[in-house]
Amino acid sequence: MDDKLNVTYLIVGGYLEVHKYRYLYFVIVLTAYILIITCNSIIVYLIWIHQNLHEPMYIFIAALLINAILWSTAICPKLLNDFLSEKQIISYSACLLQFYLIYSLGSSEFFLLAAMAYDRYVSICKPLQYHTIMRKTKVSILLIFAWILPASLIAVATGLSSHKKLCGFVLKSVFCNNTVYKLQCGIAIAETIRDMVGLLINALSPLLFILFTYIRILRICYQSNKEVRRKAAQTCLPHLIVLTNFSCLCFFDVITIQLDLDFPEILRLIMTFLLIMFHPLLNPIIYGLKIKEIFKHLKTLFLSVKQI
Repeated sequence: MDDKLNVTYLIVGGYLEVHKYRYLYFVIVLTAYILIITCNSIIVYLIWIHQNLHEPMYIFIAALLINAILWSTAICPKLLNDFLSEKQIISYSACLLQFYLIYSLGSSEFFLLAAMAYDRYVSICKPLQYHTIMRKTKVSILLIFAWILPASLIAVATGLSSHKKLCGFVLKSVFCNNTVYKLQCGIAIAETIRDMVGLLINALSPLLFILFTYIRILRICYQSNKEVRRKAAQTCLPHLIVLTNFSCLCFFDVITIQLDLDFPEILRLIMTFLLIMFHPLLNPIIYGLKIKEIFKHLKTLFLSVKQI
């Protein structure tokens, strides 16, 4: 606690021998952050400039990639600053802001993936009604909903946490995640129920909706010819890879924190870095290489750059 400024500071204690490996950490995270911004921005740029990519599926992909850039920006600059600082600290208010950004954008990821699943469901199960159902207005509503609802729910949880008294000042993480709750003096049953409801709305409900859509898609594919199954696999497989990867990383993060499992520090740090860097890098790679129309424009772009 800084008495002069009346500011509470937390020690970021999730690093492993940061003073010994600070420059290695810095180079890895900086390289990954530059790649995240570059790769995601290239795909978004291609979707923006090519008229044939102005379809709901590609718009949702662009939104997902923009969300990944914002999510990484909420974490990586602070990490880079910590690596070069003698003390790895953060004010409690800044920590709550980072907490808010990370979880609101992380929840938006699930809702955007749910919107993409709905788009694939309509495309495969109701192809003749697709353009009638997936109008620009509906796409816009789905995008607004995917960002506004999680942001509103997480804002409530963050606002309530800001008034809690702290009994600990060392975060067992490299960024402000749910470990912030472990620093509070006591968590009431009502707060636990509130958090469980938030988890249900922000993560489990989109996952259950995605499961429902894929059950319907699989049923249609089973009853259809080989061409329909090929088209479904081509568009749904990238979505499933991204969904599975993000869900597993989030599940690990939530379980280790909530159950306070005694994982080796090196394993916890590796999984944290995978969550921070691997997933935002996987998205543009998967969608850039596996979606035929995007890959075609991507190939053309690189060939034109090579000729310059």
